Amino acid sequence: MKALIVDDEPVARKVLREELEVLGSVEIVGEADNGASALDLIRVRLPDVVFLDLQMPVMGGFEVVKQLRGGSHLPSIVIVTAYDRYAIDAFEAGAIDYLLKPVGQERLAHAVERVRKTVIRKPEVAEQLARLQEIAEPAADRRTRKVVGRVGEEYFLLNVSEVFAFQAEGELVWIITAKQKYLATQTLRSLQERLQSTTFRRVHRSALVNMDHVRKMTHLSSQRWLVTLNNGMELIVSKRQARTIRELLS
Repeated sequence: MKALIVDDEPVARKVLREELEVLGSVEIVGEADNGASALDLIRVRLPDVVFLDLQMPVMGGFEVVKQLRGGSHLPSIVIVTAYDRYAIDAFEAGAIDYLLKPVGQERLAHAVERVRKTVIRKPEVAEQLARLQEIAEPAADRRTRKVVGRVGEEYFLLNVSEVFAFQAEGELVWIITAKQKYLATQTLRSLQERLQSTTFRRVHRSALVNMDHVRKMTHLSSQRWLVTLNNGMELIVSKRQARTIRELLS
């Protein structure tokens, strides 16, 4: 399992490196003393796990997390910090685990084992990173949501603001954006529950629409309406949902 250590303190990096080497099952593919270098190494070395310090000058750990966009390889994140509050917030948001400084051998071994069980499940790693990115936003932007979209074997972390609609086709759920169509990693019902406090509304049992991207709503009959999105996509609104949608657009 390939690991990257990110910490601005040389002593902290040295201690963690030595503790990981004792485990014998982890290959350390690089070290970074700041967030910018960490992002470069993540792109080049493709680590399975990043041991990430949160408090660093210029670009902290949360800023590193915010810069991860997705692709064929997304690393698991283990938060390393001297502050328990930051660690618990990050862990609850989506970090695989957290380590409090000074890092103990037994606790480190436990974290590595958690990572080992997770790295092979790419959708789970992507979802955890998406949740971690949400908490990395400033407090005023905490309503920001992330969703995970898949194209082939690549997973992307998307802002919900760029999503026009979610559309179900049997057991598959598609994420529709202006230029790309992604396969969602969650069911339509799960997505609706996560996005309750946003501008998304259910227009049909198979469609969830971002009202910010609705261009017009056309009356087809007494029971049928047609919603046209900014990308030209058209969706039929069920009789059940028509009144709610009309009120939102009025």
